Amino acid sequence: MSLRLALAALLTAIALPAQAQNYPTQPIRIISGFPAGTTADISARVVGAKIGEILKGQVVVENRPGAASSIAGAQVARADKDGYTLYIGSAANVINAAQNPNLTFDFMKDFTPIALMTSTPTVLVVSQELGVKSVKELIAAAKAKPGAISFGSSGVASSTHLALELFKSLAGVNIQHVPYTGSPQVVTDLLAGRLQGYFSPASTVMGHVRAGKLIALGTTDPKRTTILPDLPTMIEAGVPDCVSVLWFGLVAPSGTPQAVIDRLSKAANEALKSEDVAKALQSSSVARHGGSPEDFRKHIEAENKRWTKVIADAGLKK
Repeated sequence: MSLRLALAALLTAIALPAQAQNYPTQPIRIISGFPAGTTADISARVVGAKIGEILKGQVVVENRPGAASSIAGAQVARADKDGYTLYIGSAANVINAAQNPNLTFDFMKDFTPIALMTSTPTVLVVSQELGVKSVKELIAAAKAKPGAISFGSSGVASSTHLALELFKSLAGVNIQHVPYTGSPQVVTDLLAGRLQGYFSPASTVMGHVRAGKLIALGTTDPKRTTILPDLPTMIEAGVPDCVSVLWFGLVAPSGTPQAVIDRLSKAANEALKSEDVAKALQSSSVARHGGSPEDFRKHIEAENKRWTKVIADAGLKK
């Protein structure tokens, strides 16, 4: 190595820690690929605001919905690798990657994990008219009349669709899938009796459950959640391995300095432990997580493996 290159490398090594120590010196943008009011948006705004307080800087959330968050993902993957443009990664990203090999970015390679932030339980709800009160009764009804029961989803290969496909495979039942373009339309038809069930984000349906308009049979979380402590998991209800979590985490473009990643991760974890963040998320049926960048990486890898198999088994790969 020439003296000039060695000197440049030394200066870079000195500059990176200094950059992280002074970070941020300008507003941090968090790009969400989902509309305002969704769990992803709530998570970004609540946790992002607290991160801004901790880092003594400004955090701005921008919504760029479309293509199951892939439009926003492609934008951030090409952004400067300086820690000022971040992205809300989610279960949708690993699902999209498993289904469509022709995306313009690779979520597993083009992003560096910062921290797993939040999740919301997926709840199996059915209409009052179906007349079942448990997962066991639902399975029995579906086996008695194969294809007669219809479940909605927020779109083909969406997380709500894949939760249904996973359940069908594990329970050995034939349930008709009816895809929609979003959760509101599914719930409207479910309440009107045009559908019999839905694997729904908790925040979308629990108001109707509490009002007695829908019946909640269980959640697809691996264990009972503090958000819905009285509702059994699908595992407890007799369907082992029926786990489907809607999770959201903070990631940065790959190549972002590790010192900046570490500073952001520390701030995110501190934010998630604060009482005001806990209260704000709890009111929206959102659970908190946290952990190191490596913890989040392992979570993403496990999710990628799970949904790649489900998509292949259901014949949904493009």
